[in-house]
Amino acid sequence: MNLLIKSATVVDPASPFNNKVADILIEKGIITKIAKSIDADVKTVDAKGQYVSPGFFDLNCNVGELGLEVKEDLQTGTAAAAAGGFTGIALMPNTQPPVHSKAEVEYLLNRAKGNLVDIYPLGAISSKREGKDMAEMFDMFKSGAKAFTDGNHPVQDAGLMERALLYVQNFGAKVISYPEDTSIAGKAKVNEGVVSTMLGMKGIPALAEELMIARDLYLAEDTNSEIHFTTISTEHAVELIREAKRKGIKVTCDVAAHNIVLTDEALMGFDSLYKVKPPLRTQKDVDALRTGLQDGTIDAIVSQHTPHEIEFKDVEFEVAEYGIIGLQTVLTLALQAGLSAGQVVEKLAINPRKILNVDVPAITEGSAANLVVFSTDNEWEYTRAVNQSKSYNSPFLGQNLKGKVLLTCNNNKISKF
Repeated sequence: MNLLIKSATVVDPASPFNNKVADILIEKGIITKIAKSIDADVKTVDAKGQYVSPGFFDLNCNVGELGLEVKEDLQTGTAAAAAGGFTGIALMPNTQPPVHSKAEVEYLLNRAKGNLVDIYPLGAISSKREGKDMAEMFDMFKSGAKAFTDGNHPVQDAGLMERALLYVQNFGAKVISYPEDTSIAGKAKVNEGVVSTMLGMKGIPALAEELMIARDLYLAEDTNSEIHFTTISTEHAVELIREAKRKGIKVTCDVAAHNIVLTDEALMGFDSLYKVKPPLRTQKDVDALRTGLQDGTIDAIVSQHTPHEIEFKDVEFEVAEYGIIGLQTVLTLALQAGLSAGQVVEKLAINPRKILNVDVPAITEGSAANLVVFSTDNEWEYTRAVNQSKSYNSPFLGQNLKGKVLLTCNNNKISKF
């Protein structure tokens, strides 16, 4: 695969061409030359006024394989990822069977060989994600799992979480916590507040998230372990993590793209497409999340891509499943939340890989071409024809969106949109 990208603004702190306009020549999947002007008899892409950066990386993605391929398989999931600018995705173990042994890890890695998008299976902390006994984490790590989480099953047993934090220190892996105290969250479906009262629905208090974050921060501090919180959503959660970082606790965190744009007011029409977990919160929480992104408290933005068949979403709000598909809309939501191109690259490409201890690709001569070309100004309509996922559960379908991925390149493959 040979390609010449013309007049792109490079956004990559590791590149000598960072923030400069340059031509980039790619030959057989390798960046062979970067210069102000290059002439070559190869396919050319005009990227004037657009940005080129390391490919995006998603830390929280759900794909149906294993067992739930009717929702999404690796082929459609990675196609949606590429269309969203992602050249790497970390797969949550929320499958049937769950990813709780080396067999599932090895199956997924073998299935994804030769793909434009690299996949990184996350192993379960507990066997069957039941929150009782530790899974075979070391075996999974040796087979390729970079981190461990019970996915959308929060670990309620503090002793289990403590043992997991201590155990992974032996081989340099990381524990990812989805923070929710289920005894407080109960069976509620939306954020507790004015909107839940108006809707006549039980609410999930912010305390359910914050209490679990406080617990796991204490455990991380006591064990001197690294911990990553995924999809934080409340104002006080940001404050807790900001203070923990100030104290020197080894903590990182991410936020779902929809939680930095949407509020619980979107639920006033009982539209189940907006039913997500953690729930959409208040404008005050959204503002705090955006501040956390700006000041570095929040390290990354994730898609929390969660595909569902129509029969799981086009039903009464109370019984609808949680989640939206998000791989193709992360960029536009990040821009809508006020991030600059440089901040987008930091939160979507560089920090996620650092958190997972994955090599960060660079826009430098001699490096493998693992990159995305994107625009912060181009508008596009997110239609069913454009959607690459097998599922359609997104509230943004049918909308005109600003901020477009134009090209992704990795593993000597290219997708142009």
